[in-house]
Amino acid sequence: MSSNWFKVLMKMTKVQYGKNLLLKGMPIVFNKKGATIEIGENVTINSSFLSNLVGLYSRTIIVTRTHGAEIKIGDHVGISGATIYARKKICIGDNTLIGGNAKIIDNDFHPIDSNLRLEQIYADHPGELTDIIPTKEVIIGKNCFIGCNSIILKGTVLGDNCVVGAGAVVSGRFEDNCIIAGNPAKVIKKL
Repeated sequence: MSSNWFKVLMKMTKVQYGKNLLLKGMPIVFNKKGATIEIGENVTINSSFLSNLVGLYSRTIIVTRTHGAEIKIGDHVGISGATIYARKKICIGDNTLIGGNAKIIDNDFHPIDSNLRLEQIYADHPGELTDIIPTKEVIIGKNCFIGCNSIILKGTVLGDNCVVGAGAVVSGRFEDNCIIAGNPAKVIKKL
């Protein structure tokens, strides 16, 4: 399937994108009815093994999972084999680069309480039990670099010009101009 045909499919699911969207390989993009995915201008999405030699494990996945969820990706953003999964809201600023296999998620996927997890498992329509899954928006500033295999968890706010080290597990608020690394991630240097 050509990237032009894939762009037509994106339009059909009401994914909005700007000029010069470059798709290397075929990402998985799912926009839930009543949700919003906006991709800015001059965005590159790498989704094939040869599109980024860091060693991509999968295609890029961009998903809104609930009615009203939002994903907003700014201009001049590069994404390589990453997962961006929103139940509430994820915003990625202009000129940000997202390294191979990174995960950006605004929710826990399942309740922490075991009784609620069982309720979700045995529900007739488990996808509708959205209010029992902890969710908090993720905001990534402009000019950030998210290293390969890092995980950005719910509620994270990264200021402008932040660098996230490879393999970091990031949760919390971080000021502009920080290098963040580790598990749990912390500021290791100010730029």
